[in-house]
Formats: sequence, C-alpha cells, structure tokens
Amino acid sequence: MGRASRVNVGTRARNKMSAGEKLGITAACEKFIADVLKPGFLPEIRPTEFNYPVAIYGQWHGNTYRFITRYRSDDLHAYESEFDEPFARLEYVSRDRFDLSYRRHTDEWLRMFRGVSLAEALDLIENTPHFHPC
Repeated sequence: MGRASRVNVGTRARNKMSAGEKLGITAACEKFIADVLKPGFLPEIRPTEFNYPVAIYGQWHGNTYRFITRYRSDDLHAYESEFDEPFARLEYVSRDRFDLSYRRHTDEWLRMFRGVSLAEALDLIENTPHFHPC
C-alpha cells in the first residue's frame, strides 16, 4: 500500500508575503482609503431612517486585504446598531500581484481581475462601480 500524501487544496496558501510587504500594502491601502474612498464616497455622515454608512476602513483577513463599510441604524428595533460590510477584496498572489474581487449582495465574492499590481487594483476600485462602497 502507498503512503497517503498531504495535498494543498488552496494554491494561494503557499503565497506568503513578508512583513515588510504587508506593511507597505497596508500603508498604501490606508492612504487610498483616506485620500480617495472617504472623500469620494463618505464626505460626511448623513443619518437616515435606514442603515447609513459611518466609516470606511480596511482589514487583513488571512492573505487578503478587505475594504469595509461600517453602517449604523438608529432604528430602535434593529438587530445591531452598527455592522460591517466588506465591499472589495485584494487577495495576495505574489510580490505586487493581486486578485481583485467584489462582494455581491448574496455575500459571495466574485473575482473580476487576476494578477494586477497594487496600483492597478486601487485604480480599479476607484473607477469600477462594482467595487464602490456605500
């Protein structure tokens, strides 16, 4: 009988970024959020009778950097007064190469671009409506 071998199902699991790369990506994304996303999509907080956006931020989730909108509800019967909804995701592939996905209303991530640079990915988020927050 042969030995059972361990198979890595997720091909991205092997793509580890260095601590320096992660810091650089984080800094670029935070600057993008502050300089582009917040002024363009959340210049001010406008309470409504429905859920309304109050913040845009980013966060690492494994090997992916997710762009997230925080929403608030002033409805006394709301399940939670605030909640987060990711809207775009950069998946690290290799040095300065990312897959870019957007989150559908069904909570499913759909990859639209493969192997783009960080600069290209940020430009696509800014200029492609699928990736827009709020």
